[in-house]
Amino acid sequence: MAVDPVCGMYVDEATSTLNAIVRGRKYYFCSTTCLETFLEPEKELNRLRFLVLFSFGLGIPAFVLSLAMELRPVPEAWMLPLTFAVFLMATPVQFWPGWRFYRGTRDAIKNRSANMDVLIALGTTAAWGYSTIIVAALLLGVPNVDPSTYYDTAAIIIALILLGKYFEEVAKGRASEALRKLMDLQPRTAKVLRDGKEEDIPVELVQVDDLVVVRPGERIPVDGVIAAGFSAVDESMITGESIPVEKNVGDPAIGATINKSGLLTIRATKVGKDTALSQIIQLVEAAQVSRAPIQRLADRVASVFVPAVILSAVGAAAYWYFLGFSALTSVLQTYHLDTPITASLFVFVAVIIIACPCALGIATPTAIMVGTGKGAENGLLIKGGEYLEKAQRLTAIVFDKTGTLTKGRPSVTDVVEVGGTREERVLELAASAEKGSEHPLGEAIVRRALAAGHAPSNPVDFEAVPGQGVRARVSGSAVLLGNRRLMAQADVPTDPVEPILARLESEGKTAMLLAVDGSLAGIIAVADTPKEHSAEAIASLKRMGLEVVMLTGDNRRTAESVARQLGIDNVIAEVLPGQKAEKIRELQRAGKVTAMVGDGINDAPALAQADVGIALGSGTDVAMEAGGIVLIKDDLRDVVASIQLSKSTVKKIRSNLFWAFFYNVALIPVAAGVLAGFGILLDPILAGAAMGFSSVSVVTNSLTLKRFRISSRSSRRASRP
Repeated sequence: MAVDPVCGMYVDEATSTLNAIVRGRKYYFCSTTCLETFLEPEKELNRLRFLVLFSFGLGIPAFVLSLAMELRPVPEAWMLPLTFAVFLMATPVQFWPGWRFYRGTRDAIKNRSANMDVLIALGTTAAWGYSTIIVAALLLGVPNVDPSTYYDTAAIIIALILLGKYFEEVAKGRASEALRKLMDLQPRTAKVLRDGKEEDIPVELVQVDDLVVVRPGERIPVDGVIAAGFSAVDESMITGESIPVEKNVGDPAIGATINKSGLLTIRATKVGKDTALSQIIQLVEAAQVSRAPIQRLADRVASVFVPAVILSAVGAAAYWYFLGFSALTSVLQTYHLDTPITASLFVFVAVIIIACPCALGIATPTAIMVGTGKGAENGLLIKGGEYLEKAQRLTAIVFDKTGTLTKGRPSVTDVVEVGGTREERVLELAASAEKGSEHPLGEAIVRRALAAGHAPSNPVDFEAVPGQGVRARVSGSAVLLGNRRLMAQADVPTDPVEPILARLESEGKTAMLLAVDGSLAGIIAVADTPKEHSAEAIASLKRMGLEVVMLTGDNRRTAESVARQLGIDNVIAEVLPGQKAEKIRELQRAGKVTAMVGDGINDAPALAQADVGIALGSGTDVAMEAGGIVLIKDDLRDVVASIQLSKSTVKKIRSNLFWAFFYNVALIPVAAGVLAGFGILLDPILAGAAMGFSSVSVVTNSLTLKRFRISSRSSRRASRP
């Protein structure tokens, strides 16, 4: 079975006759409608390519013939047939390939707006219409008619503009290359254990809680948790990390990643559209069609710019008709402009065409498409152009503590000897006493002992004392592990170690005392430790001139201890979950453009309130939904990377807008004839070429974003999500 990529219905591959191979992958469809919908972008590109070839195929002969008629005297008997031949070649170009501009003009008029289609349709129609009047006058035998026509100008201009649009479409396809690669990562089948047998089924039929077998070298078909086996998994296509990540029982597995070595059995937790890969694709698709505020500004400018250009063209044409022709007749004749009407039409068409803001219309979307695609390649999911734009204006970054700056689970930080008991023995006894405990602090001690190569013994007479610690017998010895109250009840003095306890507690750590057979034997300190790269990320943000704030519900002593380790100066502690969004509002009222970085459900209101919400991919679904940027990896350096990418993308947008306006503003006066006194006029055909080149240059400038590299990415070491 396969899934229709348009409507999502199941299709039997064995019997289906509706299929298509696109970029080397075969797709199956449930109906002709779905097949046609899926292939429409490919068909549009092919249609545009044909129209370009058709336009040049007729436009170039028309241009060559018109040029020959201008350069060499033509017998009067041949003038009308040759001019009519040019008419026959140019007219199909005007009303078939050029029809899209008339359609765009009609839509603009209906919407009471003005766009680039208005300029193209107006300019080429003026050239074609004037030329048709000349042909009609010649046919009617009207005396003293200037036989000069501009059919070739209109045809070549349409061909050049369509060529520019074709290159734009090709470039857009290349800009979406990262998205297409992501779509092709999804395995088509999965090996599922059912009734003790291994079945090879379409990945779309895998259900939550199914056990999926993944052999070495295969892609993991769904998101899940390792149920059995051990292996190294290549997650580079999702997280951007080049080093495979070791996976053991209980570790998460991401769909579409590659199992490198061992045999894995994975319990499916997310399938179909809920998998990480599907979510990435949906986010990138949404971002690439979104409209940033800067793009809406460009649209508003264009709506004023187009009417201004039309007025300028009419004014320039009127000048050359009534005043300019008589003053510079000799100059105009070198361009074969022998009458006032031909001179004014020449200038009118040139101004209209050179001012066409085609490049303005694509300046923002092409940069956003490339930027969001590049972000997806590096594990940065940007949900829309507005977040790209806002991120580069940030002045303050607010971090949640637990699970964001810290690992979110306690770890052993210190093992202190007391009374001559060695550290290894202290850790071994404490882990044995806590073996089987479900308390997070006990689990942390057991994990540390196992990591150090100690095998905890099975405790006897285990008793958990609520709020104090545990009692147990280990290898025949009575062991106590807990706080001061537990020691006081057992008459174990703690005065000799109070300075050590005070120091550990001042560092925000939870200190547990170990007593063996009534004598103090050691101290074990546990804390929620900072993530590996948190301090590096904070330092990078501060170097960028951003204010860094920690926002947490923890007590102030613990929060300030973590802040000191990370280099954070501003700490807002003891904040209830419902108050986090209000703290963000306070920063915004102070004039700060604020980002919130978090991972939990309680962070969602603050993520939504912030100018830019940045959610960790390892966090809750609610947090990821509220965030405008999602970091696939559990690495805070990607906060820095997302801001860097934002700055690079907006820089490209601004340079695109500059060049789009530069061509228009700089060349409009030339097209209007201000340099005619120096013998320089801008031919409408050259104007069309320059306008097309401006669009191509904008797209090319956007594509240079594909060279964006996250600083120090190559030096990063893989970490588990």
